[in-house]
Amino acid sequence: MTLSRLIGGFVRRHWRAYASSAVMLFGVALLTILIPRKIGAMIDGMAAQRLSGDDLLIGLAQLLGMGLAIYALRVAWRLRLYSAAYQLGVELRTRLFARLAAQGPAFYQKQRTGDLMALGTNDIDAIEMAAGEALLAGFDGTLTLVMVLGIMTLGVDWRLAAIALLPFPLMGLAFWRISSHMHVAASDSLKRFAALNDHVQESLSGVRTVRALGLEQRNAKQFSELAARAAEASLSAQKWEAAYEPAVGLTLTAASVLTLGLGGYLVWNDMLTIGALTAFTMYLGQLIWPMFAAGWVLSLINRGRAGLARLQPLLDAPLSVDDHGTLGQLAPGTLALEGVTFAYDGQTVPALSDISLALQPGQTLGLVGPTGSGKSTLLRVLLRQSTPQAGSATWGGHQLSEYTLATLRAAISWVPQESFLFSATVSENIALARPDASRADVEHAARMADIHDDILRFPQGYDTPVGERGITLSGGQRQRVAIARSLLADSTLLLLDDALSAVDTGTETRILEHLEELRRERPERSVVIASHRLSGVVNADHIVVLRDGHVSESGTHDSLLAQNGWYASQWRYQQLEASLDAT
Repeated sequence: MTLSRLIGGFVRRHWRAYASSAVMLFGVALLTILIPRKIGAMIDGMAAQRLSGDDLLIGLAQLLGMGLAIYALRVAWRLRLYSAAYQLGVELRTRLFARLAAQGPAFYQKQRTGDLMALGTNDIDAIEMAAGEALLAGFDGTLTLVMVLGIMTLGVDWRLAAIALLPFPLMGLAFWRISSHMHVAASDSLKRFAALNDHVQESLSGVRTVRALGLEQRNAKQFSELAARAAEASLSAQKWEAAYEPAVGLTLTAASVLTLGLGGYLVWNDMLTIGALTAFTMYLGQLIWPMFAAGWVLSLINRGRAGLARLQPLLDAPLSVDDHGTLGQLAPGTLALEGVTFAYDGQTVPALSDISLALQPGQTLGLVGPTGSGKSTLLRVLLRQSTPQAGSATWGGHQLSEYTLATLRAAISWVPQESFLFSATVSENIALARPDASRADVEHAARMADIHDDILRFPQGYDTPVGERGITLSGGQRQRVAIARSLLADSTLLLLDDALSAVDTGTETRILEHLEELRRERPERSVVIASHRLSGVVNADHIVVLRDGHVSESGTHDSLLAQNGWYASQWRYQQLEASLDAT
C-alpha cells in the first residue's frame, strides 16, 4: 500500500474532521487575502485625502478583527485536525501490536526488539505527521497560493503577476532535486535510529551480564558509535530539509526585485497607484507561506514514505503460525501426536522425527532427555507455536489447527524455564490470567506453588513490585510465581517446560505433591512435565525419553528402570549426585 492510498482511506473514514478543517482554512485564506487589499485601499484613500479620521479608525478596527478571526480559526482547525490525525497513529500502532501478538517464535527469531519498538514510535510518528501536518499544510498552502495569485492577477495588476512568477519554475526544479535526496536521507535516518534503539534495549535487558563481564566501556563505545551514526543520518536529513528554505528565499527575492522594478516603472508613469503596488508587495510576501509549505509538505511526505516502507512489510508479513481454525470450544478427549516431524527454518536435521504419543484426560506425561533432544520443541508443537511439517496433532479427535488459537491457548497453561514476570506486584503477576481473582484465590495458588511463605517475607507482601522482568526475585522465586499464575488460570492442560530447574529438590517435591492434589480435585486436567531432573517425572503416568528428536524409550518409571537404558543410567547418576550433595 502506498502512502497516498493509506492516507486517502483514512481521510474518507474521517471526512467530517478534514472537511471542517478545510472550511476553517478557507476562511483563514480568505481573510488573509482581504487584509492587503484593505490596507491598499486605505493608503490610496489617505494619499488622495479622502479618508477621514473616523474611517481610519473603523478600518483599523476591521483589520484587528480580521487578525483575531484568523487567530481563532487557526487554533480551531489545528485542534479539529490533530484530534483526527492522531487517530491514524492509534490505528497503525493497534494493527502493529495485534500483528506482533499473533506472530510465533519463528518470526521473532528473525526480528530485533529495538527495531520493532522504533517502528512503533518514530516510523508511525512520521506517517502520522504526513496524514496530519502535511495534508493540511498542503491544502492550506495550495489554497493560499491560488487565492493570492488570483487576487494579484485579477484584483491588482496582471503584468506584475506575470513577471513575479518567472523565477518559480526554477524553484520547482530545485524542490524536485531536494525531494529525491530527502527520501533517501529520511529512510537512512529511521534505520540508524532503529539500530540505536535495538542496542539500548539489549544493553538494558542484559545490564547484569554486561557488568559481570566488565563490558561497560566496550558497550558505551558501541553506543557512542551508533549514536554518532544516528546523529549523522539525522543531520543529513535536516540538511536536505533546510535546503528548501534557500530555494524559497532566492525565488521570492528574485520575484520581489522584478516586481519592484516593473512596479516602480508603472507608478512613475501613472499606470499604477502606490496603494496597488503596496498591496501587491504584501501579496507577494504572503506567497512565502505557500512556498515554505511546499517544502515542509515534501519533507513530511518523504519521511512518511520512508516510515511506511519500513512498516508495511511487517504488517503484510504472513503469520508464522496460521489462525484459520473455526472451532471455538475445546472438545474433551485424548491429546495425541501421530508421526510428528518438525524442523526449524534453515535446519536440515529435524528437531522432532516421527513422534507418536497420547495423553488421556487427567494423566501426567513426563518428557525427559539430554539437552537439545527436542523437549521444548514438542511443547511448542502442542502450543501451536510451531507447525509440524509431517504427521498430525489432535485433541479430542480434532486437529489442533481446527481450533482457533485463542481457544487452544485458553485451554493451556504454559510455564517456560525462563519465566517472564511483568513490572507489577506479585499479586498482579499471579492473577494475570484471572484479574478478577480474589486475594484468597491468589494466596491458594501461591501455596500450591510453594511461594506463599517467601511472599510474606517481602517488604509489602503480595503488594510488592517485582521490577522489570521480575528482576528483584531470584530465579526459583520467579519460576514459582509463574507456576502459581498457571495454577490460578485453571486450564485444561498444564505444560511445565523445565519449570522447576531453579528450585531445590525439597521444594520440587512439595510442588509436585500439590500438583497431584490439584489433579485429584480436577480429574480432567492433564499435565506435561518436561524436565532434566528425573525426580520431577517419577510419578508420571507415562514417561517418554527423547534423544536427537526421536523417542528412544517410553513407559512408567519402574518399566524404564527395568529397560536399563538411558533413563536407568541417568537415574542412577542423579541419585548418586543427590546423595553426595546431601553429605
